[in-house]
Amino acid sequence: MKYIKKLLSYLIKFYQKYLTILSFGSCRYHPTCSHYTLMQVEMNDNIFKALFFSTIRILKCNPLFDGGFDHPKVKHKLHKVEFKRIRVKYWLIPKEKNNYFVLQNWKYNNQDNFTNGNEQQPK
Repeated sequence: MKYIKKLLSYLIKFYQKYLTILSFGSCRYHPTCSHYTLMQVEMNDNIFKALFFSTIRILKCNPLFDGGFDHPKVKHKLHKVEFKRIRVKYWLIPKEKNNYFVLQNWKYNNQDNFTNGNEQQPK
C-alpha cells in the first residue's frame, strides 16, 4: 500500500509539473483537482477511499457545478499531544467528531533546520 501511495504521488506531481500547462487555469475549485488528489492520497489511510473522493471531485469539475473552495475531508483520531517544535504540512480543521477539513500550510518547506526571522539560513 505504501508503494502504491508513493507511485500515485509521483504520477500526480509529474502531471502537475509537465501536463497542466496544457490546461492551465481550467480547474474550478481551490485547491486544484490534482492537488486535492495529492492531499487525499497523503492523508487517507485507505487508498481506495482517497481515489473514490478524488474521482468524485474530478467529475464535479465542469461547467455544471459552481466550483469554489472544496478542501479534502478526512477521518483522523488525534493522539497524545506533545508540545515541541515541528514542521506542519497540513492543518486539520475540525468539522465533526473525528472528521476534519485538510488545509495545506503554505509556508511548509523541506528544510531540516528551523530558522527564526533573526537567524540566518545555512548556505
